[in-house]
Amino acid sequence: MPKNNLQSIIKFFQTDIWRINQDDLSPVKFLLLEIAKKLLLAIRFFTTKGVMQKASALTYSTLLAIVPITAVVFAIARGFGYSKYIEVWFRNAFESQPQVAEVIIGFVNSYLVHTKSGVFLGIGLIFMLYTVLMLVSNVEDAFNEIWQVKKPRSIFRTFTDYLAMFFLFPIIIVLTSGISIFMATIANSMPDFLLLGPTIRFFIDLIPYVLMSGMFMALYMFMPNTHVKAINVFFPGILAGFAMQGLQIFYIHSQIFLSSYNAIYGSFAALPLFMLWVQISWTICLFGAELCYTNQNLDYYDYDANTGEISHRYKMLLNALLMSRICKRFANGQRPLTALELCQETNVPIRIVNDLLYEQIAAGLVIEITSDEKGEISRFMPAEDIKNLTLGTMVDRLESHGSWKIDLDVSELFSEKWSRAMELRSTYLHNARSILLQDL
Repeated sequence: MPKNNLQSIIKFFQTDIWRINQDDLSPVKFLLLEIAKKLLLAIRFFTTKGVMQKASALTYSTLLAIVPITAVVFAIARGFGYSKYIEVWFRNAFESQPQVAEVIIGFVNSYLVHTKSGVFLGIGLIFMLYTVLMLVSNVEDAFNEIWQVKKPRSIFRTFTDYLAMFFLFPIIIVLTSGISIFMATIANSMPDFLLLGPTIRFFIDLIPYVLMSGMFMALYMFMPNTHVKAINVFFPGILAGFAMQGLQIFYIHSQIFLSSYNAIYGSFAALPLFMLWVQISWTICLFGAELCYTNQNLDYYDYDANTGEISHRYKMLLNALLMSRICKRFANGQRPLTALELCQETNVPIRIVNDLLYEQIAAGLVIEITSDEKGEISRFMPAEDIKNLTLGTMVDRLESHGSWKIDLDVSELFSEKWSRAMELRSTYLHNARSILLQDL
């Protein structure tokens, strides 16, 4: 490929693709362009935000928590009399890792037997609960970081949401297993129907893909502590679900190529292979989460804007722009704005809006209003009387926010010129305090 053509392609994906408007293309071409933008942004975020490191951390947490989590799910299922279904589902889920499935089920049965007989160690129980909470917390932190969410769930919502998840999960598995058995029975009872039998068998084979895709959709909507629209998780959920099933098939059919590896390491070979499988699974999951984010925020995202490269002066300008909108809204007695509404009114990219609002909250300039409900979007209003919120106050608080912990004696370094410089700064802030943010 000629060098000029390669440079043109690179330039197109870096800059030109973001400047094409809907009026420039046909509806079909524009739809394909939108898909390309979302994939490109997801790949860019995935490679630059350390998502692979997050997948590695989640792999470690999963190894620690898989036994206690499975024990909780098995215990709930057995309490409802569904132990057989849950064990069959678990073996099918780990079809590519049968040795690991046997080991985990053995650990779980041993754990439940000791729990039932009242033989348990307090320290061991606390450690197992800690591993479960650590995994769930790490997953939530990873999703919140992808979605640029600074506020975690409250303790009450954490307890209720995750408790509901643990109770609903085995019930959903039992229901889907029952549907699979029912459809398989119908298919076996209709050998003479040339069309109906194969059709039902096709749907039976499709159930694992549907179940896996549904699980990812629920995860993408439930796990981030922000409002995620259902339409934006549909295709990423399907993509992640089919990718996971493809990973299962690949592992099953690649066992013949791993025979020499098993011959060297013996039964120990199951552990590194399982760790690799878990890491790839989390990688698929987190990439789908990035795709959900770009799917929902593409219309409000300026690709050329990089929050890490914004100058201090320009950041102060953007802060003043956002604060003026918030204060004017409050002065007019109107409903407080959301981050997305601020993005639409000011054309500031949504990621930068979220970062700046977080800094303003930390500096005591604005407060976040939320009902702490999953579907409720946070709104932002002034933290105090808008007559006190001036341009000088904003600059002073944002620049002085932080903890000054360096105790140095620099009094001898300050000359008369330094005193003059500090005087000029005080005068500048004093004059800026005469400008109300609501008047900008």
